[in-house]
Amino acid sequence: MRGPYGKPNIGGEDLRKGAEMAYHCALIWQLTGDRKYADQSIAILNAWSATLQDFDFNDAKLIAGLTGHVFCNAAEILRYSSSGWKPADQDAFKRMLRTAYYPVLRYYYPQANGNWNGAIIQSLLAIAVFTDDRKLFDEAIHNFLHAPVNGSIFKYFYPSGQCQETMRDQGHVQLGIGQFAGAAQIAYTQGVDLFRLAGARMALGYEYSASILMGQRPHAYGVISERAMELRDDFEYVYRHYEAMGIDLPWTKKCADSIRARAHRSVLTSVRQWRRPTVPYPVPVVSKIGYPAGAVEAAAATTPAAAIVVEAGMPVQPVIDRAAGSGATILLKRGVHTIPAPLRLKSGITIAGEGLGTIIFLDPASGQRDAMTNDIDSLRGITIRDLVVECGNRTDVPSDPNSNRSYRGGWNRGGIILRTEQTGSIRDITLERITVRNATYNGVFINGAADVRILHCDFNENGGTVVPGPRLQHNLLISHSKRIEISGCRLSTSPAGCGLSVDHCEALSVRDCEVSRNGWDGILVAESRNLRFTGNLIEANDRHGMNAEWLHNGSAGLTVTDNRIQYNTGCGLRASDVKDWITSRNRFEGNGKGVECISPAPVRLGQRD
Repeated sequence: MRGPYGKPNIGGEDLRKGAEMAYHCALIWQLTGDRKYADQSIAILNAWSATLQDFDFNDAKLIAGLTGHVFCNAAEILRYSSSGWKPADQDAFKRMLRTAYYPVLRYYYPQANGNWNGAIIQSLLAIAVFTDDRKLFDEAIHNFLHAPVNGSIFKYFYPSGQCQETMRDQGHVQLGIGQFAGAAQIAYTQGVDLFRLAGARMALGYEYSASILMGQRPHAYGVISERAMELRDDFEYVYRHYEAMGIDLPWTKKCADSIRARAHRSVLTSVRQWRRPTVPYPVPVVSKIGYPAGAVEAAAATTPAAAIVVEAGMPVQPVIDRAAGSGATILLKRGVHTIPAPLRLKSGITIAGEGLGTIIFLDPASGQRDAMTNDIDSLRGITIRDLVVECGNRTDVPSDPNSNRSYRGGWNRGGIILRTEQTGSIRDITLERITVRNATYNGVFINGAADVRILHCDFNENGGTVVPGPRLQHNLLISHSKRIEISGCRLSTSPAGCGLSVDHCEALSVRDCEVSRNGWDGILVAESRNLRFTGNLIEANDRHGMNAEWLHNGSAGLTVTDNRIQYNTGCGLRASDVKDWITSRNRFEGNGKGVECISPAPVRLGQRD
């Protein structure tokens, strides 16, 4: 039993030490031929095989994930050498894997921080190899590529290389990247190369985190944690693998060089024969699509000298009311602007912040849902730029930022909600370099608008399972609107919705956006006309990359060109009865159910007598 952070720890530490000792002794036996080390490794495996029944408490899956592959590595060496490990004892070990380890690991655990699923995947791959279970092996590879929430390599490594735990601490980052790399190493021995996929995403993630440990500060979504900066022994075999494949990883090499003098088995198990692959490895490059997006450290635009200045703590709504229709800029200074009720937006103003440091936060005590709404149906000529709309129930970042993400929240909170009954009544709306995050309702919902520009925004972690229910609220929802431009944005990680949902719209353009890691489709289109999607990265969404669904008449005039569409769990593109559907020059990789899934409209039932 192992509790959170190892408290309580009843047998868990003994299990971990036993697995480590068994593997080390097996390695020394392999290197020296000294049988006493084989005997010691065999004794440890046999003792646990006869003893271990089950795992329990908070960290049950984690301790099983962290030890299973280590035991298996020792067992593989012993089984395929003249160690003297008896067939009956091998069967007992296999029984332990199948009856103690497998039951607790088989359902994975992507809801935890991603290092958990990395460990689970690595151990299940090792168990699959030792027990010769192809179905289990393929299932673990599928989870490596497509697990939801935090559980896959694409949920853990963003297209920039940033790690899902970068804001937590660098110790857990190194644990997580090491577990995913260990899983890739097992797969590689079986002829499945996970190191090269998606432009060598593994290498990109290692370089990003290694650069932090070597003192660099790359751009990050959130604040890079300075905690637990001590180097772990998790860099050698990744550096050696990519070096053997002709890829230079300078920051990973620096970390490996720094730790090598006190490293142990990572050096012994890392060196590969120098051979280049038939198809060269891709050089890892940070994706510039929709990156960086949202509010940045300093405001991107210049604020007029005559701007109306509002310090944090001052009322905001009265200033908006007085400035309405004047064309004035209202500058919200750095700090948390806690508002007692939703801001009612009015025509003819610009609301500007000073970048990431300007946070608008609806007081949870208000009991209301939406941070910003339109005051009148004919809202015209408003710009919101260079600020953060925090929709969670707190603004301070906990020591584990993932503990406060919206999919865990019990609150019902929305971001910017602009709605009217008549299409085109809301006009001339610009959202630029703003971040809207952690809404369990829609992050941004625009209905009945015309001439909308959404530029370089970051809408992430919006759209949960609150009423009216999952798959109905999203990072960005636009309905019954026309002439919309969405450019350079990041629409990612909706727990139960889409990055972008477009419903009954006309003349919409989406270009150079990252649409990734969403719990439903990346982009969902319904009953719309004349839409263009160009140059986007549509990645690792839990259903389809893009889905044009049929409701009544379907959609018409959809153009999808020059996009990278990869590792979505369903189809890359899915369409039902789309008229004038044009796709060209899109790059597809690793989509679970195929590239383009095109189908006619559902057959209508005839009238019954």
